[in-house]
Amino acid sequence: MHMATIPTSMRRWPAATLLAVLVAAAWVVVSHGQTNGEETDAAGPTAGEFHFARMIYQDRAGYGGGFFRRGRGRGWWQQDWPAADTHFTQAIKRLTRIDAGEFVEVGLHDGHVFEYPWLYATQAGFWDLSDDEIAMLREYLLRGGFFVADDFWEDAEWEVFREAMSRLFPEYPIVELMGGNAEVLHVLYDINEVTQIPGLRHLRAFDPRVGKIIGLPEPHWRGIYDSRGRLMVAANFNQDVGDAWEHADWPEYPEPMTTLAYRFGINYIVYAMTH
Repeated sequence: MHMATIPTSMRRWPAATLLAVLVAAAWVVVSHGQTNGEETDAAGPTAGEFHFARMIYQDRAGYGGGFFRRGRGRGWWQQDWPAADTHFTQAIKRLTRIDAGEFVEVGLHDGHVFEYPWLYATQAGFWDLSDDEIAMLREYLLRGGFFVADDFWEDAEWEVFREAMSRLFPEYPIVELMGGNAEVLHVLYDINEVTQIPGLRHLRAFDPRVGKIIGLPEPHWRGIYDSRGRLMVAANFNQDVGDAWEHADWPEYPEPMTTLAYRFGINYIVYAMTH
């Protein structure tokens, strides 16, 4: 699913023109699921060139929740589901010309993840990925997939995420994206502000004058690149982008934060579909 990077000159085109070019271009599914342009998985979604794909995972022991949503409770992977997925899918349709289909939930056991170029996981500080899941995710990303981790906080949760990434890509470091020239922050929207995206529970402590949650650590946007310089993993650390999507229609949630969260998400998608 590798495509050429967007030339610098194209980044200055009007957003509508650029998106028309991007979504008109053919992009190849990571591995299987389509043959000669026709979907072959009869059980999967049939509408749309892009689907918001949420990762299903097992919780760490002692952190509660179930593995699947039907009949066994809610695992941490379902945080903000389905409102975040619904609202953000609607935003994709409203703000871009991408043909967004229904959102989906996928595990890392049966190969269906290869049908989607973009994968999202929330509460990555609470997951417990098996060696088989790590191997599947690694293959998915090396074949061209793009993974977003969101809504995990402070040192203990970072360590859980970092340990999984060290098993996933021992050869590639985790690096800071903000403050440099990371293309993913400028592929469509220019994102330069270091503003923490709060969860609903953080609003009382959020100070818009400094753009952060008082009493909590600094926000970070981090990532992992492959050997060719393609971003494979984006990590919203000390952020709750999913809450900003989920509560997009709540008067209590600040509109600027939802707008910023939409920009991050859409940049991630455009990058995933063009690299």
